[in-house]
Amino acid sequence: MSGPGSSYTLSRRRFGAALAGALGLAALGGCAAGATKTSSGSANATIFDSGVVHDIVLKFDDSAYDTMIASYLDNETKDWIETAVTIDGVSYEKAGLRLKGNSSLRGLTASSSSSASTSSSAAATTTGRQGGGGMGGNSISADNPEDLPWLVRLDKYVDGQAHQGYTEFVVRSNNSESALNEAVALELLGSAGLATEKSFSTRLSVNGGTEVLRLVVENPGDKWMADNFDGSGILYKAESNGDYSYRGDDAAKYDDVFDQESGDKDDFTPLIAFLKFINESDDATFGSDLGKYLDVDAFAKYLAFQELVQNSDDIDGPGNNSYLRYTADTKIMTVVNWDLNLAFGGMGGGGGMPGGGGMPAGGGAAPSGAPDQNDGGQRQAPTGGGGKGNGGGGFGGRSNILVTRFQANTTFAAAYTKAQTDLKASLYTSGTAKTILDKRAAVLTAQATDLVSADTITSESEKIATIFA
Repeated sequence: MSGPGSSYTLSRRRFGAALAGALGLAALGGCAAGATKTSSGSANATIFDSGVVHDIVLKFDDSAYDTMIASYLDNETKDWIETAVTIDGVSYEKAGLRLKGNSSLRGLTASSSSSASTSSSAAATTTGRQGGGGMGGNSISADNPEDLPWLVRLDKYVDGQAHQGYTEFVVRSNNSESALNEAVALELLGSAGLATEKSFSTRLSVNGGTEVLRLVVENPGDKWMADNFDGSGILYKAESNGDYSYRGDDAAKYDDVFDQESGDKDDFTPLIAFLKFINESDDATFGSDLGKYLDVDAFAKYLAFQELVQNSDDIDGPGNNSYLRYTADTKIMTVVNWDLNLAFGGMGGGGGMPGGGGMPAGGGAAPSGAPDQNDGGQRQAPTGGGGKGNGGGGFGGRSNILVTRFQANTTFAAAYTKAQTDLKASLYTSGTAKTILDKRAAVLTAQATDLVSADTITSESEKIATIFA
């Protein structure tokens, strides 16, 4: 790669015909001490304002970047580097930046100026796509950092540095040009009464390079928990290569299975108790006592929502995408959504995999009996009770013991079916989904057609709207 002030040429991102993550919108507001204001087309906008396409500029040292890429290509380590970040004209020095995602980075190749190995180990079995990577498309190159999935952390090296109270932002991958599907799905998730992540669309440029349209999503953490839940608690993130199996009472055995994102450090006791119950309870006890461990109504609604938006990569998808939020007062877990860039048929066309999750090695082929992607990946309630938390079964050879047992229980399965009916009425039949889609598409048409054509925005919007019928 060339020097920090050089211009990177964007290989125009071409995504599959399927839709994808969208753009909630954002901007600035109260600035952290030490932040510098400059002019910006989205200046004076509030972060996560859905009526504005925002501006983010990253500037970092090329040698540090090449070293980071080389480290990932060598052993898939995601090292942090220092970057300057400008958000809607407000600049922050010494922020942290690292790669974010798993399958979204498959097929990543080193920059042309780097001596690193040519591609990631994951790319040996599959090719990534441009515009954020993933399976089923073209390779992605470190020559185009504006296309990579990123985690930006403003307070990584400067304590207290934040943009309007937010410290972490995820630059998402997608296999559509407008990325409307994920933004619409995230907003609908909130309309359904479930915890969601805010999002915004942005013009992103790196080291003076070409601007591209990307979706940015808040990264769940302490602030996110305070905004979405009452009382204190702990947030656990399921790792892409993990599962919901019970591995005994030694917390060290869960190091690569769940990551604790907030709350008291190194407290896996509530998680282990939950996993032990869902794996080892008999069917009768599971049915009678699950409500003592899990917000059952929220989980039924969560599963129904994933079905409604045709997301094939949720808690029992190939990326194992989910969070568990433990509420200390009630001692109950809540399953929380993560990664909706395959919502509304986002798997179509190029067949790209998710930006935030990953498929374990060898998990690329759907097993016999896996749901047909053309029917929205409809879950079939299985028969039987407990078992291992990592059995084969859903798309990509994954299943989840909690989902399997929940839908095998007559009472819980009925709650799931009712939630499907209720959500379809409240989100689709009511016109709520169409209103959200039209609003977000209109913002892109008015403010971002220099990045994505109006025809593309219209076409991708129309494809999403067919799901609402």
